[in-house]
Amino acid sequence: MDELTRDHGPQPLIGLMERWELGSHDLVEASPEQLTHKQVQRARSGRQLTLKMMMKVARALNIAIWKQLKEEDRPKFVEYLHKDIFSYAKGFNADKQDSNPDGLSK
Repeated sequence: MDELTRDHGPQPLIGLMERWELGSHDLVEASPEQLTHKQVQRARSGRQLTLKMMMKVARALNIAIWKQLKEEDRPKFVEYLHKDIFSYAKGFNADKQDSNPDGLSK
């Protein structure tokens, strides 16, 4: 695989992190799986990750969001899948609307 096919450019993950006001450190801190800052940076920049790593980043994102939600909003939260946050993941749909309403609050 050459360099061009391994670099997919900025990912939808960036927009979700901005929407939920999360930084890379928030994902690292929330992850129970020893996610590193370097791994999050690679995910954000579009560097090709393995399926296992994409799922690890997705879990960390969901946990970080969950922790900041108010108790009453947690049942309404729909977890993001790896195919929602990485444009090169199998099953990615650029036209899919975010399943989480804007009214969810911290």
